[in-house]
Amino acid sequence: MTPRATYRLQFTPDFGFDAAAGLAPYLAKLGVSHLYASPYLKARPGSTHGYDITDHNVFNPELGGPTGFARMSAALKAADLKQILDFVPNHMGVGGADNPFWLDVLEWGQDSAYAGWFDIDWDSDQLYLHDKLLVPILGGQYGVEIVEGKLALKFDAATGSFAVWAYDTHTLPICPLHYGQILGDDDETLDHIGDGFSGLPAWRPQVLRRAESLKADLVNAVRERPAIGDAIAAAVARFNGTPGDAKSWSRLDALIAKQSWRAAQFRTAADDINYRRFFNINDLAGLRMELPAVFDHAHRLVATMLRDGTIDGLRIDHIDGLLDPKGYLERLRARAPNREGRSPYLVVEKILGPHEPLRADWPVDGTTGYEVTNQLLAVMVDPSAEASFSRIYGDFAGDLEIFSKILRASKKRIMDNEMSSELNSLAREITRIARRNPRTSDFTRNLLRRALREVVANFPIYRTYIDFDGVPTEEDRRSLETAIAAARRTETAIDGSVFTFLYDLLSGDLVAGPKSGLSRNAVLHAAMRFQQYTGPVTAKGLEDTAFYRFNRFIALNEVGGHPTAFGRPLQAFHDANVERARHWPHSMLTTSTHDTKRGEDTRARLAALSEFPDAWAEAVNRWGHILSPAPAEADPDRQPDRNDEYALLQLVVGTCPVELLSEPRDPEALATYAERLKGAMTKAMREAKVHSTWADPNTTYEGATLAFVDRMLTGEKADAFWAAALPFIGRMARLGAQNSIVQTVLKLTIPGVPDIYQGCELWDFSMVDPDNRRPVDFEARAAALDTVLADLEGDRAGTLATYAASWQDGRVKLATTAVLLDLRRDHAALFADGDYEPLPGSGPEADSLCAFRRRVDGDDIVVAVARFPGRREEAGFAADTALMLPEGRWREALTGARFDGGVVAARSLFAVLPAAVLVREG
Repeated sequence: MTPRATYRLQFTPDFGFDAAAGLAPYLAKLGVSHLYASPYLKARPGSTHGYDITDHNVFNPELGGPTGFARMSAALKAADLKQILDFVPNHMGVGGADNPFWLDVLEWGQDSAYAGWFDIDWDSDQLYLHDKLLVPILGGQYGVEIVEGKLALKFDAATGSFAVWAYDTHTLPICPLHYGQILGDDDETLDHIGDGFSGLPAWRPQVLRRAESLKADLVNAVRERPAIGDAIAAAVARFNGTPGDAKSWSRLDALIAKQSWRAAQFRTAADDINYRRFFNINDLAGLRMELPAVFDHAHRLVATMLRDGTIDGLRIDHIDGLLDPKGYLERLRARAPNREGRSPYLVVEKILGPHEPLRADWPVDGTTGYEVTNQLLAVMVDPSAEASFSRIYGDFAGDLEIFSKILRASKKRIMDNEMSSELNSLAREITRIARRNPRTSDFTRNLLRRALREVVANFPIYRTYIDFDGVPTEEDRRSLETAIAAARRTETAIDGSVFTFLYDLLSGDLVAGPKSGLSRNAVLHAAMRFQQYTGPVTAKGLEDTAFYRFNRFIALNEVGGHPTAFGRPLQAFHDANVERARHWPHSMLTTSTHDTKRGEDTRARLAALSEFPDAWAEAVNRWGHILSPAPAEADPDRQPDRNDEYALLQLVVGTCPVELLSEPRDPEALATYAERLKGAMTKAMREAKVHSTWADPNTTYEGATLAFVDRMLTGEKADAFWAAALPFIGRMARLGAQNSIVQTVLKLTIPGVPDIYQGCELWDFSMVDPDNRRPVDFEARAAALDTVLADLEGDRAGTLATYAASWQDGRVKLATTAVLLDLRRDHAALFADGDYEPLPGSGPEADSLCAFRRRVDGDDIVVAVARFPGRREEAGFAADTALMLPEGRWREALTGARFDGGVVAARSLFAVLPAAVLVREG
């Protein structure tokens, strides 16, 4: 069934299936229809997120395994709740000792049955990687680490296998072809078994099966004769040397050189990695999901759960990472109908660029809603303040660089460092194609690499979607034309014919005719690989670099958003909702996720800041003056740069916990907040890659910035800072709470399926992950919900007025959420399929009104919200600001107030809350 509303839970080893089962009654009482679960299939041990999956067909034992899952499913069913699973098709967790498929590839190389499952380039142009898989797991140089004893040969008596272990964590299997070299000939039994391993090539094509038989012989021999185990231990010891004695490790080094893997320092991945990763994460290896065997294996369990009704649908993680997203989705739709023959609910994690629509030919219900996150934010941000905020930022932080230049530079930074090897490989593949035609045979790999780098740096969206049909859409052509044209302008030293060739190749035009003389498959494969590259470069360059360099107004630096979109015309919001109602009525709506840079109420509070540019300028300069060291102590190493400081001050305004907004401040709560803030700032500094990076942390600069946080919140400047800042932050918090109610009401009433991220039914002033994955106090929420529902049974208007006045405890948000989820249950057809009609306001503050009507089959509601609370802080709405309510009798769902159709004054409509949801009664 299509969800009415979902509730996202993040599973961890500390929050497993039984914990979720215990929440079933609460979630049902709150009013959602579906539990929306983070990945819960088997992942790396200790995984806090589940995206490093190691087996798609096993329930994660750390969450409770199959029996725990059965208990959770039974509890959800008893509460009349369904499930949606966040599914990970693009990659698997590798490294460690947990992925049997990856370990098999390491053991057997290209002879492994799973070698083709992963996107591995066995034909690397790096000679030292010929027929080898780079394994960049070492903290130091290989030669240093092996001599220091960080790599050691070990025997597993339970499986009869040998492996090199790095740091006692990472398993690097030895190929059985080389076991004889290890076992030696000192013991007759071992000599015999070793000879069997050496003779494995004669058993082709049954080499792997024969090797398993010989391993079993080793297991039995050790079990039956303890002396055999001692002999193996002695054989292993001959390979493991003495730490610090380089010569003593030569035998192990020689053995390692024969393997199908090459252990290396993690930094080598940037230049030499020869397998596709998830972004630039070495221990997440890309899967070739376009291969039927890989698809069938990875989807066996979820397909069964979809067919038998255990789960209702899937959220497909990182759809842009797949070679052929459309083909994948079509195959998924075809293979996984439920027992009633209906297709599953299916949404994709897809970040849409500015003005980019979701592909109309994708067989999905929509996206996971990042675009809606930013559309809702735009409703709350005052666009008239853009110039002022640009000036304030420039005055405080220095020269204001154009964001487009920052983004290009950030993407090039990623291509030149973390993802250089992928660009090299892509350029090599395209160079091979170019050399097959005399007109392009002189295009060198270096020339094509430079041109590709410029095209990717200027790419306007995450990726295009040309497939093996070779027919680009008009959207694909526009994106390619935009990127190629920009690349021509910014890289004039490259002959234009190179860019012409790249356009023809990337669009498929190069093989559009029957006599191109080129391999159609080779050209289209190169174009599709290019598409797999632009997505992660854009994600890393935009979200994980540029967003931390351009700090004009950090509320806008959100996944799926754009820092230059400082609010939007209200009509743009209405147009987006009309479009969604028409084409994607069941798309997911979200305001917080595990990936958002800031919590939904943090953004709402910062949106309130946009109404007060003059007051903000005065505040930020005053705080900066208070926190600056004395001139005699003005060592730049003791102070963050002004850009980071400006981001920090905004972050404090947006995230300061409610309990710290009044005196006295609890020292423990203050210390906890300071640590959270320092964690977020550490990540920001490393992601920005200006003063520090993840690979090379600048502890001096980071220490100075973290000391600045302490100085501000708990140290020698704290009293002066709090005295100056609290009145302003408190004001933004109060107004931000009103924005949060507006945001909540809109999310729960516009076209689509609203999702509530765990805990966000109360205030969510979180920062970037892992802060937004902190444990949630569900007991407190369950108790609060019981109180709220009991209070609403009495004087509803009085209850909401009381909650609004005491907004600090968050009950006003919880009550709003519960009432509207109940309304969605009572008017399921209207919210699932109702149309959307904007309703204009009238009067001098009409632009502060956002209103619309939704109707289906005689069911009718009108939703109105009040924007820009700062404008009405003292006097409220002008008397003649109003909304024309359609004919009939209307009941306001939140407060129970009743209105007649006609002109309704905004003052009356928003007497209790900055939002009204009116249901036609007659």
